[in-house]
Amino acid sequence: MDYPELAARTRRFTNGSPLSVSVAGDGGRVVFVRSAGAEDPAGCLWMLDAATGEERLVAEPVQLTGGRHEGITSYALDRNGRIAAFTIAGRLFRADLINGDVVEVATAGPAVDPRPDPAGERIAYLTAHPGLTDRGEPVATTALHIVEPDGTDVMLAGERDSNGTVAWGAIDYLAGEAFDRGRGYWWAPDGRSVLAARVDTSRLPRLYLHDPVDPGEPAPSLAYPRAGGPNPQVSLHLLDLDGQWVDVHWDRETYPYLVSVRWADGGPLIAVLRRLQQHGLVLSVDPRTGETQVHAELTDPRWVEPIDGTPCHLPDGRVLVGGELAHDGYDARCLFADGSLLTPPSLYVRRVVGPVTGGADLLVEGTDGEPSEQHLYRIRGALGAGGMEAKRITTEPGWHVAATGGGLLAIGRLSLDHAGTQWSVRRGDTVIGELASYASPPPFAPRPALERVTDRRLPAAVVYPRHQVSGRRLPVLLDVYGGPGRQEVLAARSWWLERQWWADAGFAVVTIDNRGTPGVAPSFEKVVHRRLADIALTDQTDALAALGEKHPDLDLHRVAVRGWALGGWLAALAVLRRPDVFACGVARTPLTDWSLHNTAFAERYLGLPDDEIYPHHNLVEIAAEPPVRPEDARPLLLVHGMADDSIIAAHTLRLSASMVAAGRPHAVLPLSGVARLAGHGVAERLLPLELDFVRRHLPPV
Repeated sequence: MDYPELAARTRRFTNGSPLSVSVAGDGGRVVFVRSAGAEDPAGCLWMLDAATGEERLVAEPVQLTGGRHEGITSYALDRNGRIAAFTIAGRLFRADLINGDVVEVATAGPAVDPRPDPAGERIAYLTAHPGLTDRGEPVATTALHIVEPDGTDVMLAGERDSNGTVAWGAIDYLAGEAFDRGRGYWWAPDGRSVLAARVDTSRLPRLYLHDPVDPGEPAPSLAYPRAGGPNPQVSLHLLDLDGQWVDVHWDRETYPYLVSVRWADGGPLIAVLRRLQQHGLVLSVDPRTGETQVHAELTDPRWVEPIDGTPCHLPDGRVLVGGELAHDGYDARCLFADGSLLTPPSLYVRRVVGPVTGGADLLVEGTDGEPSEQHLYRIRGALGAGGMEAKRITTEPGWHVAATGGGLLAIGRLSLDHAGTQWSVRRGDTVIGELASYASPPPFAPRPALERVTDRRLPAAVVYPRHQVSGRRLPVLLDVYGGPGRQEVLAARSWWLERQWWADAGFAVVTIDNRGTPGVAPSFEKVVHRRLADIALTDQTDALAALGEKHPDLDLHRVAVRGWALGGWLAALAVLRRPDVFACGVARTPLTDWSLHNTAFAERYLGLPDDEIYPHHNLVEIAAEPPVRPEDARPLLLVHGMADDSIIAAHTLRLSASMVAAGRPHAVLPLSGVARLAGHGVAERLLPLELDFVRRHLPPV
């Protein structure tokens, strides 16, 4: 079986791996999801007992439902990690992790996003209530429900007559897509009330994604906040279980984006941003009145980049906030406690994992000097403790993630030395156990050469065929994403498997993280503000030339470029603007027109679409310009319809029409509706078609 088919069947070799790893608050167990084997996508719920180091199967979907489903994909724990709540095909289950009992909980409708209260007595969940619009179209409105200990189901908040435009407790589109906020409601520490978001999309236009799957069904649509247009209206409310509620007050017109919410013993903390995201506030909420008080301001002339895990209360009552230092020679992404700097300027903080049990110290994920690696650091948090200190916990090279609770620490490590993520569980310096993996090993071990190039020290990598003979000149495939928000040059083997397949097909595969990608420094990341196209393309071509000087086997007269989503935009941009460098390209579901992207993402980097910035980044307008010379019209393969974001995919055909009018050669691979098959290996099975296109359109030797 060749690599594309094997990768499709194994979900890129992740089936059978531990996923969604968390640590119980009492430090007694590690909970995770894992399927039964390499070709089994159905996740089961597992736990590792910290006392014995042994694993135990908690819940198996087939046994619980008697049918074949995708399985368990996520779960939520109570404060001490003794109760887990999860759904299978809309059915709600409660698992007692101490006694091993798993019971189904009756609900008012198909359940999503269940969460036990901190004591594990009640379970909150979301469900959709069917209804009709004024025009008779079927809609569903999302409501927040609570299941009491005796099984009574109560709708805590919902509006059945909202024409489907109001959702309670749900994650609005921008929260999930642009700010990585994974929740829409939060339990109070005492379990007697819930802080819930109300999302009103009535001002948004509805975009129809594709034709109905079955005759007679309505066409699926999405209330979409397009750049320059209206946003969803998001508010917060404190809901008591006895039916009383209090509205949370802040200037929602000035600060429309609810970026993060946390509710611990110190009270609720929220972070909000202005529309252009250059100014924000960290607010504490009085749970009795809903009034808010400013704890910190977040400012940046380009955009504010929140740090995951902040803001939050420290054990001594101070408020931890993420921020940046950009003066007196500093260029750092840091943590502050009530305005006092906690982290050394050399540390690029990526995420706050949580407090270290038994003290004021913090566990964070971060980078110090080498952006391809991420390590765990213990940050001194106590006042008057002798200044800043960041003690690195992980010593082996690679990319490390963690979960912690009750003095127990689970560490996941990816590296170039092994496949997948290796999870170990520690208490102090003692390793208690490891989480087993049933994943299939990849058929080869890629060995990318990681380096930094140009005077900008751009992270880059070259992958050669496994049997490359020095002196054999190779055509080059530039595999791009180009940021912002995502790195490609990582010290993790799984990042390079597909690129090794391309290399073994006869290419030198080059990957470059241009300015705009995270992990180096705030200035490196934010210099692309309002000029992403020029900087990204300049960095890619300059780094490619620098690599050509260091690697004589790279034939820079035969270069193809390939990317997906934002990388698809950059790949198409490269073919259109730099035909002197790129002979052909593959753009999978490219972002063709930034004015059609969502407000928060597009406006963060380009501002409002009211000047020439958007046309300068618009592939449809760029492609409409006829090439200066006929030979400058480079072939481009447009793969249409692969993205989960069907809004982007729907406009690929506009780019094709523009290229036809300008006489630019290209091919379109239409995959209407394939986005609904996410996780079914569609992208992997298209690899041979992409390879054939690139081979046919590269210049001969």
